[in-house]
Amino acid sequence: MLNDSKVTANVPVSNLDRARQFYADTLGLTPAGDHPGGLVYTTSGGTTFYLYETEYAGQAGHTIAQWHVSSVADEVRDLKAKGLDFEHYDMPGVEWDGDVAKMQGVGNAAWFKDSEGNIMCIDDAVAD
Repeated sequence: MLNDSKVTANVPVSNLDRARQFYADTLGLTPAGDHPGGLVYTTSGGTTFYLYETEYAGQAGHTIAQWHVSSVADEVRDLKAKGLDFEHYDMPGVEWDGDVAKMQGVGNAAWFKDSEGNIMCIDDAVAD
């Protein structure tokens, strides 16, 4: 049953207007739907996620969503030009090239926090 289902990510935000502006101005995303208490985003890559307002936003200490891209370095460059700062983590076996983590046998990744403190990732690993 679940094997044949789509999964939608739910991203908590404490201020929906601030999050809408961040996702538009910084990430270049436009909501596909606007509902009371939340926004629905659908990417051309086929992903859907929902921003919903809650007082518990930004409390997860881990990555809650990641985008699979063709070039992490290019995305980092473009997002930095829009003022986004990237996170660096002390992880065994990871070599850093600026804001890009190079992970042997896995690929490249970079992490940032959205306007609400949620940890997001971009990577060039192939998702099966």
